[in-house]
Parts: sequence; C-alpha cells; structure tokens
Amino acid sequence: MPDGTRGLAMLGWPDGAVWPRDEHVPARIAAVHGSLAEACAVAPGETAGWVRHTGVKLAGTLDVTPVAGDWITMRGVEVMEVLPRRTALSRPSPGGRGRQVLAANLDTVVVTVPVDRGLNQKMAERLTVMAWDSGAVPVLALTKCDACRDVPETVEQAASLVPGVEVVATSAVTGEGVARLRELMGPGTTSTLLGASGVGKTSLLNVLGGHRERVAAVRRDGEGRHTTTTRRLHFVTGGGVLIDLPGIRALTLSARQEAITDVFAEIAELAGECRFANCGHEHEPGCAVRQAVETGQLPRRRLDAWDAIQRQLAHEERKHDPIARAAEKAKWKAVSKGIRRRQRG
Repeated sequence: MPDGTRGLAMLGWPDGAVWPRDEHVPARIAAVHGSLAEACAVAPGETAGWVRHTGVKLAGTLDVTPVAGDWITMRGVEVMEVLPRRTALSRPSPGGRGRQVLAANLDTVVVTVPVDRGLNQKMAERLTVMAWDSGAVPVLALTKCDACRDVPETVEQAASLVPGVEVVATSAVTGEGVARLRELMGPGTTSTLLGASGVGKTSLLNVLGGHRERVAAVRRDGEGRHTTTTRRLHFVTGGGVLIDLPGIRALTLSARQEAITDVFAEIAELAGECRFANCGHEHEPGCAVRQAVETGQLPRRRLDAWDAIQRQLAHEERKHDPIARAAEKAKWKAVSKGIRRRQRG
C-alpha cells in the first residue's frame, strides 16, 4: 500500500480497498483535453492529501484512453497505466462505431430530470436504463421542484417508472433534497449527474460543491443550453467526488438486457408467464404482457416505451454487426419484392 492513504480516500478510493500497484504515483484523472489531461495525484506522506497536475501527458503505450474518474499511475507528469475500471458510464459513440465511455469508477449515477414543465417519462426511463447499465447505483433526482405544481404526485409518478430506484425531489433554489444527495455522495464515493442540457445539473453542482460554474437560462422552447463542455471531476462539500458531464441531447442507448429489466421490472415479471420464452409481446399467442395491457394491469405507455428501447438496441446492434445488418437488408428486400408482386397481381 503506497503512502497517501488519506489522499486516496479524498479522491474517492473505496474505503478498505487495497491499492493494487506499488510502482509510480497513484492518481485519478480529473479531465482529458486531447493528448493531455488533468490529474489529481496522491502527495507523498500519509497525511499530505493530494495535488492537482495540469498538462499531464498520456503515454503512447496505454491500453485505453483514460476518461474522468479513471485511476492511474503517474511518473513525473506522464500517465503510465490506467487501472481496470470497476464501473463505466457509456453511450453509443457519436461517430456510429462502438461505445463512448463518459466517466469511470462510479458508485452512484444521479439521473437528473426537470419537473418545472411536467415529468418527461421517456427521459427518466431511458437515462435510468443507461445508469443501471454502468454498473453503478442509479438515483433519480427531480430538479426544479420549486416550480412544480404538485411535488408529491410527481415523485409518485416517477417512482412508478423506475422500480427500486430512489427518487429525490430537489431544488437548487430552495435547497430541497440537497442534504439527501450529499448523504449519497459521502466520503469515499464517486458520483455523476446524468441528464440533458438545461435540466439543472450545473446548478446542483454549485450547491453541492460550493462551486461557481456558469449557468445558462433555458431557451423559450424549453431546450437547454450547454454550459458544461468538458467531463470534469469536482469535490463535494463534506466529502465525495462528483464528475460533471455535458448534457446529453440524443437519448440513444446501448445497454445490456439486465439494465432494461431493472427499469421495466413489471414487464419482465409478466414475460415469465408468456407461452413462449422468446415472446416479443407483439402478436404471439399466449402473451401475458399484452393481456395485462388489455385488462389495464399494465399501462400501454410502459409497453410502448419498452418496445421502443428494444427496437433502438436492435438498430444499434445491426449498425456494428455486418452479419445482422446484411440479414436485415435481405429481409426488407424480400418484403419489398412481395409487395411488388401483389401490386402486379
């Protein structure tokens, strides 16, 4: 175990975990700027804490490109090794190839959804799927509750969308819910705020960490403006580490089925009663899910949301799988030929 136990804890190293490397200086990536990075390194001595370095070089021999939250070893001002990630928050790459890791080694993903204009159910469901998929624990924070007409009813509605996930009503204006978020972001933990632009993430960050990050007003059409442009590690008042992320504009997903099951638990439970194990809940006979919709046990909107996510995941898989893409193309080519034959007949 290297010197700087206190520094490791301050940077979010899990309590009781043993640092796996003896060589070089323990550190954590705070931000990445192309081929350079900012890193918080453990200072020598048991009680020295940590020191921030800018202009840190990324060695060309690294197996992966580090992101905010990665644990690393440094020699001088150069990253020598990126330690394996415990958890990773990711999304489909904007370039259409593979996945883009947004932040690493998270304990909690705080999904932020504003409620000043009503609850965006689609946003709450999809971002929570993304949070579950990271391997971290999701929390749903309803922001801007000071402008919500009925907070208790909105919290109840949100809880029904994300079974098993804690829902916290928050306001950066009144301070509602901030104490609870601080409890969830205690010493030795790493969290992030996940949400679209303009949902109030930066305002919450300022309240939680005593920062003065720039905040921009939401446009008249309700769309948010980007104020955070770089993924960056901050410190929360009272302990804990928080990684601030730019707002997500497109709710595209690339997630494991387990993450979807966590959010749509009632559909997964009903699916166990379907006649066929691979039931798609569309036109198959003996579908318990569709029957639950018809009897009112399951809201139609929930099945539609589940189906939309499944279709998007299938689309993402085809984009990265040449065989699946070719099979889909052949299927629709056959469908087109059949339509033309019927039209000629």
